[in-house]
Amino acid sequence: MRNKKDDKPHYLPTFMSIGISIGAAIGVATNNFPLYMLVGFAIGVGIGSALDGQNRNRESDESQKDDEEE
Repeated sequence: MRNKKDDKPHYLPTFMSIGISIGAAIGVATNNFPLYMLVGFAIGVGIGSALDGQNRNRESDESQKDDEEE
C-alpha cells in the first residue's frame, strides 16, 4: 500500500522547467540568453517552492485534524 504523502504533486521540478523554457525563449529573442534563462529559473524555483510549501502546510493541518478526531 502506498503512503498518502507519495501521492501529492511536486510543483518544484515542473515550474523550474517552465521557467527555464520561458526564460530561454525570451533570452533568444533579446540576444541575452544566460540572463533571462537564469531569471526564469529563479522565478520557477520560487513559484514551485511556494506551492510545495503550501501543500506541505495543508497536509500537516489535515493530519493534525485527523489526530484530534481520534
